[in-house]
Amino acid sequence: MERTPIKFFSGRASTYLAEKIALSFGTSLGRISVFQFSDGEFQPAYDESVRGCTVFIVQSTFPPGDNLIELLMLIDAAKRASADRVVAVIPYFGFARQDRKDRPRASIGAKLVANLLTAAGVDRIMTMDLHADQLQGFFDVPVDHLYASSLFVPYIQKLGLDNLAIAAPDMGGTKRANAYSRFMNASMVICYKLRKKPNVVEEIKAIGDDMVDTAGTITFAAGMMKSEGAASVRVVATHPVLSGPAFERIEQSPIDEVIVTDTIPLTRESKKIKVISVAEHFAEVIHKVYNFQSISDTFLR
Repeated sequence: MERTPIKFFSGRASTYLAEKIALSFGTSLGRISVFQFSDGEFQPAYDESVRGCTVFIVQSTFPPGDNLIELLMLIDAAKRASADRVVAVIPYFGFARQDRKDRPRASIGAKLVANLLTAAGVDRIMTMDLHADQLQGFFDVPVDHLYASSLFVPYIQKLGLDNLAIAAPDMGGTKRANAYSRFMNASMVICYKLRKKPNVVEEIKAIGDDMVDTAGTITFAAGMMKSEGAASVRVVATHPVLSGPAFERIEQSPIDEVIVTDTIPLTRESKKIKVISVAEHFAEVIHKVYNFQSISDTFLR
């Protein structure tokens, strides 16, 4: 299959990451300008031709909602400018937690966003660690679902921790924690408010989840495990949402280290937070997708 020219662009919220992805791929970002109206409305436009190109647009959709709207408008602009294919690279897919009606008369935000992306004209979605794997079924276009475990596992292995165990901070994180524990041949513990046996909890070293929001769950779980004699506790979370009192809770908690990616930029620094970049991983997958190659070997087995 013939390849079309490739170009990378970014929304304003993810330029810091898009630049690294483009550099890892071996190119640079294309030019975009955003006209700002006095009332806050904005209009993005491409400052170079994308006709006949495969266009990759990098933009995470964390709040405010303008980040999502800007991504939709960039997709629309690329299609109207005769781009051959438009791929939305969404390292953090916002609204993913709204994947069902958990109360009467509530919207299903994740499905709505999927519909909006399709209506804008996107041809493919590339994202990382969705809140639930089944969200891929919300889309009528191909979805490349990347996993940060490809980055986290090597980092954890380099720490050389003894008596390693993987903990799910709550029942919702059991699937992800189980995958880590099987790959690393480590035991797994599910945290809940009932006390665990001392000889199980004392081995806990890491907690895995897809995101840290207010940090209430992970700091509670870390405190519980420390009180049971855990030698150290590290948290592994892909998306550092870190809203409200999250930073204060982490810094005042017994957690030794919180390991996150740069799918969302940190709003402040913390000595306890270690950031691992996803740029090279995304660039590798983009290279394979662009060249019509399988991406299966980028996943941990």
